[in-house]
Amino acid sequence: MFNFQIPESGTKRVKSFGSEEKFSLFAIRESRIKNIIMKQHSGMRPQDIVVLHKIVSFEDKPWFMKDIAIGLNMSASEVSESLNRSSIAGLLDHNKKKVFGKAFLEFLVHGLKYVYPQQPGALVRGVPTAHSAPPLNKIIQSQDKYVWPHAEGTVRGQSIEPLYAPAVEQSLKDSQLYELLTLTDALRIGKAREVELAKKELTRRILHGK
Repeated sequence: MFNFQIPESGTKRVKSFGSEEKFSLFAIRESRIKNIIMKQHSGMRPQDIVVLHKIVSFEDKPWFMKDIAIGLNMSASEVSESLNRSSIAGLLDHNKKKVFGKAFLEFLVHGLKYVYPQQPGALVRGVPTAHSAPPLNKIIQSQDKYVWPHAEGTVRGQSIEPLYAPAVEQSLKDSQLYELLTLTDALRIGKAREVELAKKELTRRILHGK
């Protein structure tokens, strides 16, 4: 209950709070903090996976936020928000520079196909992905071709929606990023053998940087 001290003329009124009111104010403050955190992390987005792969592709080289923005056709604010989400999710360190490889790999292998499922679509011309692209196309021979739809694509196959379409163009200039993304697609749509091969290759690249 609120208690008021009646001041003498010319003095300021002083308001004090009882224990219940103090607890209520504390609860409101905590609730606001939780709301802020929820706004900062409203769930992982498909482009977050691409951003993490881009960081992996840098290996041990120093990089800046602008390098990701340019390399993925993203705005600086999009990159910043993505890094923040991945950090809160435990996939990136608190400095937002180092990918936690084991956690990222676990998410890719066990969660990706459920969070971002994909079914092969209509036949289109585009850029090869999954087992139709390097490095898996050197191991797996298949009549089924999978592609990201692209106006300048040279291969005809079933369409696969990329995790982040604006990055497709840039990935064609970055072989490391391209192969990380095609391996990730193999996890999303591949059969047991393709998934196992993609898992081994991603483990080597993410955990050992090779």
